Amino acid sequence: MILFALLLAAAADFDGRWNLALDGDPRGRVWWLEVRGAATAKPEGRFVGAPGGQMDAIPSIELKGNQLHWYFERGYGPGGPQRGHYQASFENGKLVGSLEVPGLPNVGRKFIGTRAPVIRDVDDGRWRAGAPVELFNGKDTSGWECRVKGRGMDWHVEEGLLKNKKGAADITSTQKFWNFKLHAEFRYQQKSNSGIGLRGRYEVQIYDDFGDAPSLHGNGALYSRVAPRVNASRKPGEWQTFDITLIGRQLTVVLNGKTLMDKQVVEGFTAMATDAAEDQAGPITLQGDHGPVEFRKITVTPLAR
Repeated sequence: MILFALLLAAAADFDGRWNLALDGDPRGRVWWLEVRGAATAKPEGRFVGAPGGQMDAIPSIELKGNQLHWYFERGYGPGGPQRGHYQASFENGKLVGSLEVPGLPNVGRKFIGTRAPVIRDVDDGRWRAGAPVELFNGKDTSGWECRVKGRGMDWHVEEGLLKNKKGAADITSTQKFWNFKLHAEFRYQQKSNSGIGLRGRYEVQIYDDFGDAPSLHGNGALYSRVAPRVNASRKPGEWQTFDITLIGRQLTVVLNGKTLMDKQVVEGFTAMATDAAEDQAGPITLQGDHGPVEFRKITVTPLAR
């Protein structure tokens, strides 16, 4: 009985939410994992990770000995889908693991997972605005850097607008922020797709979905996690505004004057995440590789007690 109890306790060590830092990923991405019931006959889990990047329920997950294994059928390479095998051990309070895809050794990744931190800041109305920070000066890309190592700056300024080239790498602000309000003015072409990453971890989607029903991938959604209450999108080519507040894990998104979510709890990373240190300040990220987008204003107002 004592040995059985110890085994159950060890299995339960896998339960919870984990931030997974990858070794050698060219885009600097991080993943997110949630495990429930690892000590039971039918464990469950959710995962955010490449390829794809959306949050998915894990279709196959099991504990074998002292290792957790989970699997996806995805397009990891040409001719997909292939079967991706993720495995992790619990070592000194962390998850140490890897992804392997048979026949695709270059897709493999190693990772180390740390438990998602408890963040106690809440949007209780007592936060005071500091001095606004203009992240775009209307002249050049000062204050921004490419997120992908080895890539040049694929964004430029034309007639006072910040624009991305086709297939541009994402860019991040050199300044980092914790609790803040963000005001952004943007526009896109028909069926374009972009996003704004908050603290380099949580994407508020930019997407041409004018006239569609609200969705997890729609304009103003917390990408693949929380759909907007309403569709407040304007037509392609029209200027739109975001007013976003992030305090702790509580997110408020206002699009074109309409509240899409109010103090919504952010459970964890989205696909744009590049920084696993979730309890620390992070940059603002602009997504560039999904479609053309233009910004004419990006202002962050830090919030403090």
